[in-house]
Amino acid sequence: MEKTLSSAVYNVNYHFVWCPKYRKAILKGEVAKTLKQQIETICQSKNWELLELNVQPDHIHLFISAPPYESPMGIIKVLKGVTAIQMFKALPALRTTMRKGHLWSPSYYIGTAGHVSAETIRKYIENQERGDSRNSSTG
Repeated sequence: MEKTLSSAVYNVNYHFVWCPKYRKAILKGEVAKTLKQQIETICQSKNWELLELNVQPDHIHLFISAPPYESPMGIIKVLKGVTAIQMFKALPALRTTMRKGHLWSPSYYIGTAGHVSAETIRKYIENQERGDSRNSSTG
């Protein structure tokens, strides 16, 4: 779904996957519930649309839509940083489970998605160069 800013129309969607340090299966029960609440709160406060969230015991899948001025690296830094701080505050026993106070593995996966495929965009741009009015929004 397209969204608008004062100077742009956009549809920027990210699929993030990250896991706890040492891929420990700790994201269940109260930990999972608290984590979901934290992610929802962060997304609301940052004006990121939470499209889908799935918390598995040893990893998280998050699909969000964010404005184009937000970088993927900035988004994941906020998500991992804020959730780690808030999770340790809300669930102090988690500190004993996770060595050295690190909740998340430093790595993550990111993929992008939209309503059209890369091939569709490539063909659209090719046809614009040719002046093909069938694929032009003005023609």
